[in-house]
Amino acid sequence: MPVFRFATVQGQAIVWFLKRNCSVTPAQLGWFYASLCVLSLGIAAVFWSLGATLILPFAWLELGLVGLALLVYARHATDGERIWLQERRLVVETETGGQLRRTEFDPEWVRVEPRSDDRSLIEVSGRGRSVRVGRFVRPELRPLLAQEIRSALREHGAARA
Repeated sequence: MPVFRFATVQGQAIVWFLKRNCSVTPAQLGWFYASLCVLSLGIAAVFWSLGATLILPFAWLELGLVGLALLVYARHATDGERIWLQERRLVVETETGGQLRRTEFDPEWVRVEPRSDDRSLIEVSGRGRSVRVGRFVRPELRPLLAQEIRSALREHGAARA
């Protein structure tokens, strides 16, 4: 069994799980935003009670815009790509903004290659279907990932024969 840099072996399957490097989860972000709202509206309410009547509408506007920006961030915080090779199929799942796209390939008919050059995304294609992966891998490491997937496909074919 070969040693993988990007993949793990889970039983009979080889799995690549590539995801965005996020330091804050959407739940943690929600708690942060709630505390920001309490603090900001509390300060705005004090100044409003002292006669600064425009402070409260501007605080609401500010919190609305910050909330919108955090919502956009949170939608993509869990984006990722999952590729697994098991038995007679190679499955590629990409999740972007909460939408999951799943593509299955026959491992015997799959091509794995850079889209246009060595630093581009990796195109996995076969029998009229294709999907690009590697968004969450540094560009200089994408050729290594492509080579690892190709190697696993060759090993998979040799193991079945």
